[in-house]
Amino acid sequence: MTSKELAGALQRQLNPRRARWQKPAAVVRALGLRRGQVIAEIGAGPGYFTPRLARAVGTAGHVYAVDPEPAVLDVLRRRLKRAGVRNVTPVLSRDDDPLLPAGRCDLAVIINAYHHMHGRAAFLRRLAERLPRGARVVNVDWNDESEFGPPPKRRVPRARFLRDARRAGLRLIAESALLSHQYFLVLRRAR
Repeated sequence: MTSKELAGALQRQLNPRRARWQKPAAVVRALGLRRGQVIAEIGAGPGYFTPRLARAVGTAGHVYAVDPEPAVLDVLRRRLKRAGVRNVTPVLSRDDDPLLPAGRCDLAVIINAYHHMHGRAAFLRRLAERLPRGARVVNVDWNDESEFGPPPKRRVPRARFLRDARRAGLRLIAESALLSHQYFLVLRRAR
């Protein structure tokens, strides 16, 4: 990622106007997090959601903030330090593997990031294999029909994501209509 690409991505991801359509506080509430939980944020980027997730699980909880871009994780580390957030571990992943510690996370959250993953179903399978039985995976991503958001080629339709999830051993257990431009899917590891 060039410095110009990085600057553009950071500007988009950390834009204060994002709160209008992303509803970060409502999204975090909808995740139903509890104090002391250990969760993974897959595709954490510079940490738009990371401090909110860290606060929701409290100091007894922990967040693994996963991203494949070292420069983006550097930005995340600086932001966390400035905010005084200490219960987050940045994880340098691969495009095709989250590289999470096995059996640790009660929940893995993917927000606006699934389209970046290489070998999407295989990535989800590797993610599911690292989660304990019964753990949840939440994917929030762009609806096909919304005129707002990224171009269609940068979206993964709900049906395609669910097909990938089934192949990865995940099953849909709930869905929320919380967001106007995005689907919000809750899945559970089936095996």
